[in-house]
Amino acid sequence: MNSPTALDRGRAAYQGHRWNEAIAELDEAGREDSVTAKDIEHFATALFLVGRAQEGVDALTHAHEAFLGVDDVAGATRCAAWLGMHLMDLGDRARSAGWFARAQRLVEADPATGPGQGFLLIPEGLGALYAGEGARASDVFARAAEFARRFGDPDLIALSHLGEGQAKIMVGDLEAGLVLLDEVMVAVTAGEVSPVPSGIVYCAVLQCCRLAFDVRRAREWTRALDHWCEARPDMVAFSGQCQAQRAALFILHGAWGDALAAAESAQERAARGDQDGLFSAWYQNGEVHRLRGELDRAESSYERAAQTGWEPQPGLALLRLAQGKAKVAQSLIRGAVDLVDPAERRWMLSAVVEIELAAGDVAAARAVADELAAVQQTSAMPMMQAIVDQAEAAVLLEEGDAGSALVRARRAWARWRELDVPYEAARCRVLAARACRALGDEPSAEMEFDAARAVFIELGARDALRSTEALMASESPGRVGGLTPREVEVLRLVAAGKTNRLIALDLYLSEKTVARHISNIFAKLGVSSRAAATAYAYQHELVG
Repeated sequence: MNSPTALDRGRAAYQGHRWNEAIAELDEAGREDSVTAKDIEHFATALFLVGRAQEGVDALTHAHEAFLGVDDVAGATRCAAWLGMHLMDLGDRARSAGWFARAQRLVEADPATGPGQGFLLIPEGLGALYAGEGARASDVFARAAEFARRFGDPDLIALSHLGEGQAKIMVGDLEAGLVLLDEVMVAVTAGEVSPVPSGIVYCAVLQCCRLAFDVRRAREWTRALDHWCEARPDMVAFSGQCQAQRAALFILHGAWGDALAAAESAQERAARGDQDGLFSAWYQNGEVHRLRGELDRAESSYERAAQTGWEPQPGLALLRLAQGKAKVAQSLIRGAVDLVDPAERRWMLSAVVEIELAAGDVAAARAVADELAAVQQTSAMPMMQAIVDQAEAAVLLEEGDAGSALVRARRAWARWRELDVPYEAARCRVLAARACRALGDEPSAEMEFDAARAVFIELGARDALRSTEALMASESPGRVGGLTPREVEVLRLVAAGKTNRLIALDLYLSEKTVARHISNIFAKLGVSSRAAATAYAYQHELVG
């Protein structure tokens, strides 16, 4: 019985996902001139997967030429299209365009040879996605799917359905988009899709889960990606992105030490070749440091993330807020949400509400909270519902409607708790405490503050802990008649003789909100007129 040749060993290693072994054996077989065009294509794929992208480009170019040498136009077109996509990912746009043009000429010369024309629609669809044109992207990917079905190409089916799902999520049709992505993931996990498209699908689907606020799917598919990467231990491509996704989930669930470890692993994998994971690796690192109150370290991490060419938002704006630079944070976040696509904008809106309130623009915060509530109409995701309730509670509190704020804060807390997101749940308890205090229920306020404080201590959330302890110490009902800081502002303006309309203009509030504040002030101070409230303000030295 003949012993296996280098080609036999290389093919077996490729099928067994042992990429470095496949590279060594197929390289040896290539020197013996015993490889087919398909073997060379597999050799190139293995090079891409272990992070040797430039060598992969050279090998895939060789594969393209080998397919042409045996008159396999479909194989040559496929290689040309993938060369275009790989080079686009590497930032080499001129060569990328050249390979796409070559693939297009091959398709035009013999359009019936295979799914090449469908592959060429993928970069067009991606261009529409990157431009924020979800409807156009959906149409392009649907056309690609027609070619995929006609020729029964599983890779093209996966990529076109992935694009359609992303486009639907972008335009707000979250349910339809997620259904498409689930279908794609079934094909990937069943092993029907080749390695590079599989990795693209895994990482893109997890990003879509984040944009759709779907924590359950994100957990399930992150576990699947973990298993996929573990079965390919020498794989570099996609592994950094996998670790960055794990870091994001760890942050959400309060395992911040584990998140740092995963982010550092992602950085190491990115340095070895998975450059697509570099931004998220540094961004998630910055998020942990920001939440821990390690602001200098967070600054450094966000700077490293920005060096990849992507804006580290909303983290950087929230860092500026933590540094006491509310107006800078407001300018940053307003600029950021105006530049991103609709799906990314939805993801940033909760941070916008927080920053607008801190900057004192309650009217702007109200507009954004209303935008979030409109988004909720198209999403039944518990995380979205929690975000909407939390934002609404914060705005209602500043508008003077403490009763309604308390209801929304407690509802948000319950939803975050069900999702096992301790940090946001604790922040909702702080909102509830402030609402209780505004309503004169100090025992309940103390209970809520104490519960939030315990969580912040456990997490190591130092800034949130300091802020909570400051609230506990400074906003006691014995000071200024139990008025909130906003109510004190309104009282000072009443004492200055200003009408509700002028107060609204000064504080960027609606006249209805000012009237509610004044009603609350009268109730807390036990007075029934503006004159009596003014007298109280002077007696307690609230005005000069």
